[in-house]
Amino acid sequence: MQNIFELNNLFAILLSYFIGSIPSAIWIGKWFFGIDVRDYGSNNAGATNTFRVIGKTAGFTVLFIDILKGWVSVKILTSFLLCSPDSVEFINMQIIVGITAVLGHVFPIYEKFQGGKGVATLMGIILAINFSAAIGCVVIFLLIFIFTNYVSLGAIIAAISFPIITILIIRVESISLMYFSIFISILVLFTHKPNIYRLLSKNENKMNIKLKKDSTN
Repeated sequence: MQNIFELNNLFAILLSYFIGSIPSAIWIGKWFFGIDVRDYGSNNAGATNTFRVIGKTAGFTVLFIDILKGWVSVKILTSFLLCSPDSVEFINMQIIVGITAVLGHVFPIYEKFQGGKGVATLMGIILAINFSAAIGCVVIFLLIFIFTNYVSLGAIIAAISFPIITILIIRVESISLMYFSIFISILVLFTHKPNIYRLLSKNENKMNIKLKKDSTN
């Protein structure tokens, strides 16, 4: 049985944090547009605020990088773990490394621990661990967003749907994945508390990507 404190496991966890900490929204905004997205819009260092503040090109770039951070963080396990990919130990380490990457995104060491909400990075992790559930969540998110133009509402409902899809529809056998799906749902709700308050008070900003033009600054 693998021990989490073995050197290769600790290295994977540490590396996933540094990968997750890459603040793509902040760096792209500063390097290419001369602005810090945290000073505008929702003040969040994520893809949605990048779409809103800078435009589609930067927004899609940030979205891709943030998803990739989660996916790569989980997939690096194949290079470091000695246990079988079908083993409980392997699945548990995937979850631990994935959660560490999300914590890196939310609390990035490169930017004084002021990051984003972690939804895109979470999606990358879910794509790597449970592809079928990830696709289900993406479909739900897109449907909610298309009909309401609320990105936050789409993310919240998709997060709530994740454990339902994982446990009741796909019926995964791994207890760890069940707990992971519930944890992810709670985490997204926690990071979206301000959005929930704004949705309830009808003050949440809508976003229509089709109408958003790229910034020329």
